[in-house]
Order: sequence, then structure tokens, then C-alpha cells
Amino acid sequence: MAPGNLFILAAPSGAGKSSLIKALLDKHQDGSMQVSVSHTTRKPRPGEQDGVHYHFVDHNEFKELIGEDAFFEWAEVFGNYYGTSKQAIARTLEQGIDVFLDIDWQGARQIKQQMPDTATIFIAPPSRQELLRRLRGRGQDSEEVIAQRMDKARSEISHYQEFDFVVVNDDFDDALADIESIVTSQRLRQPRQAIRHAGLFGDLLKEE
Repeated sequence: MAPGNLFILAAPSGAGKSSLIKALLDKHQDGSMQVSVSHTTRKPRPGEQDGVHYHFVDHNEFKELIGEDAFFEWAEVFGNYYGTSKQAIARTLEQGIDVFLDIDWQGARQIKQQMPDTATIFIAPPSRQELLRRLRGRGQDSEEVIAQRMDKARSEISHYQEFDFVVVNDDFDDALADIESIVTSQRLRQPRQAIRHAGLFGDLLKEE
């Protein structure tokens, strides 16, 4: 069995990354893909569940995990820590399941260095005006926090050239289709097909 593919999706807050990942998983409920559940020290938002959206831990627990080298990557964002578990990802990939990571460009860079075959995807908004509209439309943040998110968005977008693929989320359905195409292309790469269809190619190349 071929191992699963690791995908990283990064984007500025408000670009629609989380909605795209959710739509992708809702559309493909065959067990072939799942999103990695990161650890974080931030408080749960309304409707979020521990172990489903994030593993919610306190700062002391997180620092203990850092000391145990438990994360592929970790970062501090707006005063809270986020990290990606090595063990959980390795176990899932070994089962032939594709894993999607919802992390920032710093985490993407760290993981790409450790796992070069990782496919990195940057989700961009269609304009600054639309990004601002989406952030305000959430109704979750003050204008001060929204201004901070817009500043951070500029920093995030400045690293788009480090990614393998770029998807502009103007039309949601088109963006989702673009991501599906990337998934398909990764699954069809020669090394993975050679493992998946070893019996087939052994038979096709057999001398009569």
C-alpha cells in the first residue's frame, strides 16, 4: 500500500482556507483523506470541540510537548501556540490516508524541510477589499483585531512564492475544484503509482 500524501494549506485569515478544507472532506467521505488536528493553547471558540477542531492544552502542557520534540512544527500566533504532532501524522500516512495541515507559512517551511514531498498550497483572497469584507462579516473581532489581521495578512501573502501551488479563492466552487486537481495530481505521481500498481507493472513487464 502506498503511503498517504501530506498537503499543507496556508492562507491569511479570512481567505476561506478552513471552509475549503471542510468542503473537501465533506465531499470525499471515503476515508481517503483527513485534516490533522493541531494542538493549541488558545481558548475554544463557540462550537469547537477538543480533539475535533484542535487539541486544546495550556501553555505548560504545550511547552512540555516542545521539550519532548513532539511537533513537526510549532509557532506562536497572536499570543497563542500552535503545533503539529509528528506521531499522529506519521500514523495516518502509513495507513495510506492523505493528511491536510492548516498551518501558516512558517510551519509550511519547517515541514517542507523535513518532508520534501509535501505539497504546499497557498490560498489567496481575490482582493484586499474582499478580505476585509470577509473578516468584518464574521462578526467575531473588534476593528482593532481586524486591523491586526490585515497587517498579518500582508506578511502571510508576502511568502506565497514559497509554495508549490497557489489558489485564488474568488469563486468558492472553482477554488475547491482547483484543490481537488492538486490532490489528484499528487496521487498520480510515478513513485506512488509504482507502489500502488506494483503487481500490474510486474505483469506488464514480464517477458513471455
